[in-house]
Amino acid sequence: MIYTTHYKSPVGDILLASKNNRLIGLWIEGQKYYLSNLKDEIKEEDTEILIKTKEWLDRYFKGEKPSINELDLNPLGSDFRKSVWKILCEIPYGEVITYKSIAKQKGLKKMSSQAVGGAVSHNPISIIIPCHRVVGSNGSLTGYAGGIDKKVYLLNHEKVNMEKLFIPKKGTAL
Repeated sequence: MIYTTHYKSPVGDILLASKNNRLIGLWIEGQKYYLSNLKDEIKEEDTEILIKTKEWLDRYFKGEKPSINELDLNPLGSDFRKSVWKILCEIPYGEVITYKSIAKQKGLKKMSSQAVGGAVSHNPISIIIPCHRVVGSNGSLTGYAGGIDKKVYLLNHEKVNMEKLFIPKKGTAL
């Protein structure tokens, strides 16, 4: 059984999902891959982890820097995707890294930035697993499944230096 609840945030309505009292999903309304990978019966009900996640989000949106480790996360995905999401969890609050640097950490070759991009875009626990902190090598704010406006909001919220970052004229982020 998967349990869900909603959370009102500055970036829109968020759907939270848990299974076995572990967080398996956090999707911003309208996000790509919304509810992806959920095959079990779904019931709207607050569980302990969902309540704890709402409290975490309250603190985050108030400008605090709650630790990812405070929540029991269980994102559903392939081993490769999980390994990329683990790297995302290590990106410090208020900082960004590139798809290319993640590929290098994984020991992958040049074209693997695209594979990393696919894993990042399928992150089922956005905001908490901070995929919004990943940018293109040239400073492009590309590739956020929640939408470029949400990515910009979250980076500004975390006081990221946006001086060398830009919104692409075309691409997957728009």
